[in-house]
Amino acid sequence: MATQNRSNTPRRSHRRVHAAVDAVLDVASQKHANSLEEIVYAVGESRRRDIKVTVDDLAPGVWGQRREYDSYDEIILAKSLPSEARTLAHELGHIVFRHPGNTTDSATEAAEDDLIAYMLGLASSDSDTDTDTEPLSASELALQEWEAEAFAAQLLQRLSHLDRSNTWRPMLRYDEAFG
Repeated sequence: MATQNRSNTPRRSHRRVHAAVDAVLDVASQKHANSLEEIVYAVGESRRRDIKVTVDDLAPGVWGQRREYDSYDEIILAKSLPSEARTLAHELGHIVFRHPGNTTDSATEAAEDDLIAYMLGLASSDSDTDTDTEPLSASELALQEWEAEAFAAQLLQRLSHLDRSNTWRPMLRYDEAFG
């Protein structure tokens, strides 16, 4: 879980983000990944839990989404993104940091219940579905978004410094050797 301070609220850790990016680039090098999408697949393979990437219509203002299934994760990217790479890296960050998310079934059920209640004009006093986990606090959600965004920014920055040819492997090894 995220680093905690004395008041027991989550706090940002640049060291944690750096370590995560280093680990992902190491996996990319070992698996001979030559694109960001191949890096995503390599991370899934190294976790022994596939990651699928699809493009689909998402709600207005939603650029990407991570969904958990019993045996794999899925990253869904909106059709018209300003930066597909940034969104893909951000969602990969959520997976790498193992941020808890709803399984697809419970997320869908919650959305359907809320939508039905809204359309019927009913105030939903219990909008949470029956889950085993407590809802995340606003500070925990903010930390997760910060970690995913910091991860994406650093990963893309490191990749942009690598060899612009179609293979990153030699430069990943060089980067690994010199830190």
